[in-house]
Amino acid sequence: MNYENEIKKYYELLQKTINELDLNEISEAMNIIYKAYQKGVNIYICGNGGSASTASHFANDFNKGISEYLDKKFNFIALTDNIATIMAIANDIGYDDVFSFQLDGHITKDDILIAISGSGNSSNIIKAVEKAHENNATVIGISGYKGGKLKSIANYHMHVDIENMQIVEDIHMTFDHMMMSIFKNQLIKKINK
Repeated sequence: MNYENEIKKYYELLQKTINELDLNEISEAMNIIYKAYQKGVNIYICGNGGSASTASHFANDFNKGISEYLDKKFNFIALTDNIATIMAIANDIGYDDVFSFQLDGHITKDDILIAISGSGNSSNIIKAVEKAHENNATVIGISGYKGGKLKSIANYHMHVDIENMQIVEDIHMTFDHMMMSIFKNQLIKKINK
């Protein structure tokens, strides 16, 4: 079977969606991440399912991918990465608390939470955002579909406006690689001046 037409349709939809992104809102979110780096504060990140993988990938790319070349390091903390902690919270307290519990007593007003949810309505993501707000931390919401509750309660947004989870997750991953590339080039140029 020849899949060329289906392949073409998928990538045309991906390209169309990329062309419709709000670059200004993405740039504003990037400025917040860059300021957090300059201050040396924690950048917490979380998501479910594919978004959990994206959160882990962000932490890897910023903590190693960029920071390998810098004396001053990024400090990303992926709330998705300690399975034992997640399972204990889910079992003993409830799955809705797997991220907010990890933030409790740790996140401060100077820190950032990056919350990733394709629908924007995942209960545990919303609870994490509420916990961040209780501590006056800044929240960047990375969402898809219509943005859900996350888009309405996050301080900054990186939104993919399409009701297609695969395209949403594809573009969320490009946010990571795009920012990593830009920040890495920017910071290395400053070092080499």
